[in-house]
Amino acid sequence: MAPRVIVVGGGLAGLSAAHTLYLAGGNVVLLDKNNFFGGNSTKATSGINGALTRTQVDQNIRDSVKQFYDDTLKSARDKARPDLIKVLTYKSAAAVEWLQDVFNLDLTLVSRLGGHSQPRTHRGHDAKFPGMAITYALMQRIEELSEKEPERVQLIKKARVVKVNKEGNKATGVTYEYNGENHVVDGPVILATGGYAADFSESSLLKKYRPDTYGLSSTNGQHATGDGLKMLMEIGGNGIDLDKVQVHPTGLIDPKDPGSKWKFLAAEALRGEGGLLLNSDGERFSDELGHRDYVSGQMWKEKEKGKWPIRLVLNSKASNVLDFHTRHYSGRGLMKKMTGKELAKEIGCGEERLQKTFKTYNAIAEGKEKDPYGKRFFHNLPLDISDTFHVALMEPVLHFTMGGIEINDQAQVLNSEGKPFEGLFACGELAGGVHGANRLGGSSLLGCVVYGRVAGDSASRYLFQELLTGRTSTAAQRLGQISLHIDPSQPGKVAVEWGNQSGVQGDSTIAQQSQTSAAPVLKGSAADSSDPGKVSKPNAPKEFKIPDKEFTLEEVKKHNKKEDLWIAVKGIVLDLTNWVDEHPGGPQALYTHMGKDASEEFEMLHDDEVIPKYAPEVVIGRVKGQKVTLDV
Repeated sequence: MAPRVIVVGGGLAGLSAAHTLYLAGGNVVLLDKNNFFGGNSTKATSGINGALTRTQVDQNIRDSVKQFYDDTLKSARDKARPDLIKVLTYKSAAAVEWLQDVFNLDLTLVSRLGGHSQPRTHRGHDAKFPGMAITYALMQRIEELSEKEPERVQLIKKARVVKVNKEGNKATGVTYEYNGENHVVDGPVILATGGYAADFSESSLLKKYRPDTYGLSSTNGQHATGDGLKMLMEIGGNGIDLDKVQVHPTGLIDPKDPGSKWKFLAAEALRGEGGLLLNSDGERFSDELGHRDYVSGQMWKEKEKGKWPIRLVLNSKASNVLDFHTRHYSGRGLMKKMTGKELAKEIGCGEERLQKTFKTYNAIAEGKEKDPYGKRFFHNLPLDISDTFHVALMEPVLHFTMGGIEINDQAQVLNSEGKPFEGLFACGELAGGVHGANRLGGSSLLGCVVYGRVAGDSASRYLFQELLTGRTSTAAQRLGQISLHIDPSQPGKVAVEWGNQSGVQGDSTIAQQSQTSAAPVLKGSAADSSDPGKVSKPNAPKEFKIPDKEFTLEEVKKHNKKEDLWIAVKGIVLDLTNWVDEHPGGPQALYTHMGKDASEEFEMLHDDEVIPKYAPEVVIGRVKGQKVTLDV
């Protein structure tokens, strides 16, 4: 079996590492405990940072790598790691352009988020959140590669890694649960298992290191429970900055379920394009573009003063620039469009006071007055009560964990003595120290791509060195211990001898030994029994057919409970009752559309192929009187 690198975690960091390994000529097996790849990366709503990119140069944005480095250093505060920040920022343009060149992604819109001295957060013109667009492109490509070249790229979903195996200071592979059984796969390991901002488990890292945040809602998927971090700490990996948990100021409150533990994030781009945060008096209370921990802190102060709820308010100009975002949030019932007079009435502050807030803000933007909160950047003005607005209720939410396992600038995992393990790498949110005490908006996707690529490069170099020195794997070591003996007195008979052990007759022992360390072999007509590590090419998917049974929309409306959940999409009816936990966006994303036609919202976030590819079993029929527009 050819040596391969094991990547654990199918979010953007793991996918970036896997693609880097493949492009470098390596073989890769990618494991994920979920039924889908993507992780939290698909939820990122603002974009990916890059300094001195082609896009910035084309738009005459006078950014520099040094400015980005300085902004990140300032945001990281006393926990700044200059070596890691240098890699993050100095490799940022290359990361953005890699996505554009290798995956043909559009990243030609640029915004300025909080804490940035220049606009440098890139997103595309397509109608998807940038996290979804970027991650899905890499996910789609890796799945194509696994079908075309299964001997080089193997994907195993629903595979929960439970242990990183090691001998001394060297990682030798992983043990994982698959279909209720434990399996071992050998090779260098890249862990990209995400953070712990949804760790409400018995062994919760939040409860241990930041109990004050434990009661907050989270924007993370329910999978973000710090598994990889706990596994690495068990074998001597060094957990650092574990109290550095980012609380994002703008979690969207669902008026129908305000106490939900799971919240959608209001993208920082909303404030970047001119959105204001107003208290229950209709007044500003912060620099809306300040660091996330600062804005969250200002919101808590307003709560102590009895001035909640907090509303995020976008005028018509800002709403038009962020049309996708406002339509998406409105479709979920999390944002409402209203006139300025209706806004004043809803806040309860009176039209005069609201207009005073707007006029004061306009004067600050024009330089006629000084902002008491020190705001310096203004967009999509003027604000006026005669305008229309998109409005949503906000509260601070658990969002990102800066703490994690300590790495060096080669993405090698460090032990408690600060020395790297052999053959063990980490990237993405799992890697601690990259963002210091506070992460800048737009740097989560960047950290995934930059350090995913660094980990892929480092693992490729490591594997190459292992091959050169003949130390590729324990399986290879075993093969090196084999002696073959031909007995002239018994033609056709071969004795196989393992090291100093007694000879074993026959030629099947090698295959049996290799099998113990191989990933589960997928059976099929193309399976290669002579090499148990070689996986058969996946069988062609069954032809997807939409059942002929018809349901009226009135009938769909009746199935509007969590225990009986139907949704109509593009002319077909889905029974999602037993599938909500499989949904990559989390159950909450489906609960907001129970019993409804969610065609517009589906189209905004998904390609049509996801239903026949990932969830054909949920399709129960067609919508009566509608043409099926799902492209299958």
